[in-house]
Amino acid sequence: MKTRIIQVDEKNIDKEVIREAGGIIRSGGLVAFPTETVYGLGGDALNPASSRKIYEAKGRPSDNPLIVHIARWEALAAIVKRVPEEAVKLARDYWPGPLTMILEKSDLVPKETTGGLDTVAVRMPSHKTALDFIEAAGGYVAAPSANRSGRPSPTVARYVIQDLNGRIEMILDGGDVELGLESTIVDLTAQMPTILRPGYVTRQMLEQTLGGVEEDVTILRADSGQAPKAPGMKYRHYAPKGELTIITGPERKVVDYINIQLDQWRAGNKKTGVIATDATMGAYRADVCKNAGSRLDESAMARQLYRILREFDDEGVEIIYSESFEGSGVGQAVMNRLLKAAGHRVTELK
Repeated sequence: MKTRIIQVDEKNIDKEVIREAGGIIRSGGLVAFPTETVYGLGGDALNPASSRKIYEAKGRPSDNPLIVHIARWEALAAIVKRVPEEAVKLARDYWPGPLTMILEKSDLVPKETTGGLDTVAVRMPSHKTALDFIEAAGGYVAAPSANRSGRPSPTVARYVIQDLNGRIEMILDGGDVELGLESTIVDLTAQMPTILRPGYVTRQMLEQTLGGVEEDVTILRADSGQAPKAPGMKYRHYAPKGELTIITGPERKVVDYINIQLDQWRAGNKKTGVIATDATMGAYRADVCKNAGSRLDESAMARQLYRILREFDDEGVEIIYSESFEGSGVGQAVMNRLLKAAGHRVTELK
């Protein structure tokens, strides 16, 4: 299959290109497109064959649910059994935007899209190109991140091309995304609204809107092996090709420990890398050192993460160490993605 790659500009949208991309979805094909979070791989959410194509193109396990993207609030009612008051409040405060809600699905949504579940994950992105594309595609686009399964999510089109060229019909190249981490996912079918994946819409923000909110216990530890209700809960995700280990503890001890490990690996002719911060960037003896930025700017760190992991791959880094980035806000989302990328390989220093 030949993949067409077309540049798009959110500020000057080519309506003919969007119509063509929407037509591909309506005819059962796949299109990668930019959102404010990461690039998505879109197919017709109401067509079982399209969802199967998404799983095939990504090499994604078929029990890993897809997120249905909509462009209008009115579209929600057709794909869920009911719209609870919590969903109305969350949409009022955070849609369009980086928030996904899990609700009971209607019969209109095939289980091929929901990973076999009776629930559906739904989001309304804020990216103008994405919204126009969803409308042109029929209003319901199933879209996981546009990468091969398990790899770091793409925040620029070149990594979509690297993973999916020749596997899908079209890639809409919208340049760098704005946020760089996937949406927050909140389950509204639980007894209390429950965060299944952290993101830019933080627990504190959700509590301001809803009151009581819980967090799934798997967010910052290895999961239980249960069937995933949301993308990213069960399988190793966001992983670079190199072996990634997270080191936690006092800064000086972390730096010293990582440097000892780096020396050993380099003696064995392994190419090494470190994810550091502004404060520690010059302290490591790695072949490649990447700066995640200031710990005081968690949003900037979030924007850097996937690019850093992809660049390690580009540069052939085989062994990677990362400092820990715990935080109560977006920093928690960064740590969640890092833990998944490392397969929960963590060394704690006292």
